[in-house]
Amino acid sequence: MEENMKKTISRITMTLAIFFIFGGLGLFAKDNPKAATYKSHEVSANDKDVPTVYFIRDITPEALVKVYKATGYKASGKIGVKVSTGESENTNYLRPSLIKNLVKDELNATIVECNTAYGGGRSNNINHMKIAKEHGFLDVANGFDLQDADGYMTLPVKSGLRIKENYVGSHFKDYDTYLILSHFKGHAMGGFGGAIKNLSIGFASGMSVKKSGKLNIHSAGRSVTSWTSCPQNEFLESMAEAAKSVCDYMQNGKGIVCVNVMNRLSVDCDCDSNPAEPDMHDIGILASLDPVALDQACVDLIYKAKDGGSVVERIESRNGIHTLEHAEKIGFGSRNYKLVEIK
Repeated sequence: MEENMKKTISRITMTLAIFFIFGGLGLFAKDNPKAATYKSHEVSANDKDVPTVYFIRDITPEALVKVYKATGYKASGKIGVKVSTGESENTNYLRPSLIKNLVKDELNATIVECNTAYGGGRSNNINHMKIAKEHGFLDVANGFDLQDADGYMTLPVKSGLRIKENYVGSHFKDYDTYLILSHFKGHAMGGFGGAIKNLSIGFASGMSVKKSGKLNIHSAGRSVTSWTSCPQNEFLESMAEAAKSVCDYMQNGKGIVCVNVMNRLSVDCDCDSNPAEPDMHDIGILASLDPVALDQACVDLIYKAKDGGSVVERIESRNGIHTLEHAEKIGFGSRNYKLVEIK
């Protein structure tokens, strides 16, 4: 009897071990029934009228430098690199060891961030700097700048349907060029998070200043001081409009280059202190001068992945594609693109 019990416990233990091991490898990922029939926005390589998105499958420091250089963009002057530092318990933020070669060695750039608009560990200057240090970001750049540490500045939103002004950190104006370095993943509010979210919510001022750009976007212009609800599509449209205002300010987009890293593809964002564990494979790194084309290419790769079911479901449940639809409608960028894979 005792021997049988031991064998039963052993089998259960082994089964659980196999589940967690192979679950981590994505073998228990949610199937994506749309993968076989999905039509992407990728067009012929001969089409000269659409932006180019560069793609490399390796996710290494060397690959990150390589895909950035493929864009032909030469960041100059005082360079800011916009990343998300991630909440204290979060494990999905871009690792400093991955970005150091590009940020510090290649660009000698400053990492820039803004405080959050929720009560997490990055809502004020002191706590945010503490987390940035704990996560290692202070060691992989030529400085770390909380752009709303001293207040905010106002950017006009040209022909904005939802917001008329965008509020970003007051240090935003101190930089000549920006690299928007984003961890692409799902998002509980936007459906997905990539370059557009980093340009909009990422640069927007937090709760620590008089006018919170983050609350302005989340409320579609209804409030800059408190969380105020709005229809989902209005929030998504506000993100697109805020992101466009950032690029308009930066030499009509000429002062910005965007890179999305598609690893740790959770349905939750780096602002979540306890994100869901990813259940699909890593894809690679993509870069473009057009943030709309870049995010669309990433979405297309998710939809075409057989194990992308969870993230596809998250995108569709939040109508996340509407951000891209509105961005293209207001002349922010193109959803059609050429994809050039780098070996």
